[in-house]
Amino acid sequence: MAEQTTFTESDRTDGIEPDMVDQNDAPKSEAPATGVQPMNMIQALNSAIDTKMSEDPNVLSFGEDAGYFGGVFRVTDKLQEKHGLTRSFDAPISECGIVAAAIGMGAYGLRPVVEIQFADYIYPAYDQIVSEAAKLRYRSGGQFTSPITVRSPYGGGIFGGQTHSQSPESLFTHIAGLKVVIPSNPYDAKGLLTAAIEDDDPVIFFEPKRLYNGPFDGWHQKPVSPWKAQDLAQVPTGKYTVPIGKARVMKEGADVTILAYGTMVWVSLAGAEHAGVDAEVIDLRTLVPLDIETIEASVKKTGRCVIVHEAPKTSGFGGELSALVQERCFYHLEAPIARVTGWDTPYPHAFEWEYFPGPERVAAALKSVMSGGR
Repeated sequence: MAEQTTFTESDRTDGIEPDMVDQNDAPKSEAPATGVQPMNMIQALNSAIDTKMSEDPNVLSFGEDAGYFGGVFRVTDKLQEKHGLTRSFDAPISECGIVAAAIGMGAYGLRPVVEIQFADYIYPAYDQIVSEAAKLRYRSGGQFTSPITVRSPYGGGIFGGQTHSQSPESLFTHIAGLKVVIPSNPYDAKGLLTAAIEDDDPVIFFEPKRLYNGPFDGWHQKPVSPWKAQDLAQVPTGKYTVPIGKARVMKEGADVTILAYGTMVWVSLAGAEHAGVDAEVIDLRTLVPLDIETIEASVKKTGRCVIVHEAPKTSGFGGELSALVQERCFYHLEAPIARVTGWDTPYPHAFEWEYFPGPERVAAALKSVMSGGR
């Protein structure tokens, strides 16, 4: 019996079992035409996976509803139709099983890109990620690697409540052997995801879901502007990479350095404008490995530092950033380092914007460090 390689709408009603579809009838992968076109984050991420699947037959994509339906946010839309059921498929509702299967595939030479439907659901897979994926290269003396990419939407701002809004990135930055990547715009999203797929080590790739359809500056009362109006939404349709471990200076400034990632990059830009402060805004892009050189150079120039992230303050990644800045830039600091974060509570549904670190809270922190922390 022929191997099933694709699944279409007609399969629902044609009375034929999926494994009776002939492999020769599957649509063939084609490399995308080169050029540049405006994309939102969803399209850019989809393009990254599609491009790598077209280039490398060892790349595959799977997760809960990530095959036929293209994922809850449609990041993997039409990949199954184009590349076939054996390379883009749905997985059972078992995050532990999804990652465990990916680790085995990686050890055999494949490069799986798996989707955890929401970052809030990644905890059942934590043991596999920490105990197996992160340790495989070290434990085997380099004989095996775990070239897997674990994608997951994270963060708030969409009224997802306590189980669809969490930011668990610090739990993974603590684990040796993992790389942690968080893009803030379509151009970086595609380039970083491509680099993650090509990396021989496991990469945790968090996607700020509030940015999927447009840059969000935290002013929730205002309409969201589309990505097409942004320079960073002009995305090459062919393959390119953004290096993992290199930050982007989103805006140069002289008064204070803001360290942010994901949605908070755009909130920080809005907060600096609201405060009337000439801030230098650095988009970290990668938490591990961290571009400490760019951070250090900026803080030594400005003499002040504000750190912004959505996750709760206690043991958040901002604590590590604050320690590194203090260790490397102590004699250059003119005010205490400030952190603007989520609160140490479950993410509330009814009080979304009281929890969400918005531009007004960022502006208040900027004004405080500009007055010496008072």
